[in-house]
Amino acid sequence: MKRYETLHDRLHEWYRRHGRHDLPWRRTRDPYRIYLSEIMLQQTRVETVLERYWGPFLERFPTLSSVAAATEGEVLKAWEGLGYYNRARYLHRTARLCDGALPRSAAELEKLPGIGRSTAHAIACFAFDEPLPILDANVRRILHRFFALDEATPSRLWEAAGELFDAGRPYDYNQAMMDLGAMVCTPKAPECSACPLREGCAGREDPQRYPRPRKRPGIPVRKRQILVLRRGDALGLVRNEGRFLGGMWSFPQRIEAPRSGRKIGKVRRTYSHFRIEGSVWEVKELPDEKLRFFTPAECESLAMSALDRDVLKLVKKEMQ
Repeated sequence: MKRYETLHDRLHEWYRRHGRHDLPWRRTRDPYRIYLSEIMLQQTRVETVLERYWGPFLERFPTLSSVAAATEGEVLKAWEGLGYYNRARYLHRTARLCDGALPRSAAELEKLPGIGRSTAHAIACFAFDEPLPILDANVRRILHRFFALDEATPSRLWEAAGELFDAGRPYDYNQAMMDLGAMVCTPKAPECSACPLREGCAGREDPQRYPRPRKRPGIPVRKRQILVLRRGDALGLVRNEGRFLGGMWSFPQRIEAPRSGRKIGKVRRTYSHFRIEGSVWEVKELPDEKLRFFTPAECESLAMSALDRDVLKLVKKEMQ
């Protein structure tokens, strides 16, 4: 908007000087790589994606067509450790639905599995120059503070995003806003004196008031009994169905301890909304499970959660 023209100029100058221009997904207009970065960065820090996942995943799947040609299990294996595995399943489904080529508009992108409005806007803007604002976590925080919004519905935040948006320079504006939220307008101890938007910011006197802090409940603990059935040197695994760890291979779990068996250790993993504390048992039979058996070496090629990798380490020690 013209009323924010001076602030936009300051924001762009700040981005020119301080922006993270060297990020690999900012040095390309390849829609697949931009899409991949957007979904990898959901719930995951930039440093983690760069250090452990971006390069290896692209080496295995250099194009969206290569994702489409793979099995879901192969894509999940390449995603292993990054968590939120529905992202990988949606990536695979999208690749096949698109036949390896993403649509060029946000409206069409948003129809694809796992691509919400903000992600669709980001892909369309960064790959195809469609002038649309985005609304990731960093941008939401800036908007809450800039417009002094204690609380806001998604529709109000999209309205605010459109009001502040620089439609004349959409690519740099959206990148600058993400960087500003990550580097200056941070959740704790924001550096308001360094912010190019400070003169127009209604919440600059008390930025940490916005958005209103939510009381977070304690993370619930799920106690589980993890069961290991050996057949010679092979181990019985099940393939998960449903949303949580769908498509991944796991050792069977129960809530109740087995009537017989030998306890060989404990494992623990914390997820976004809960923690699993598991007791690991070696058992003699599991009649109700549809098991497939794999040697420890074969397990290395399967997509497994970090928790199940921990169980596998325990079992391998027992087998030595």
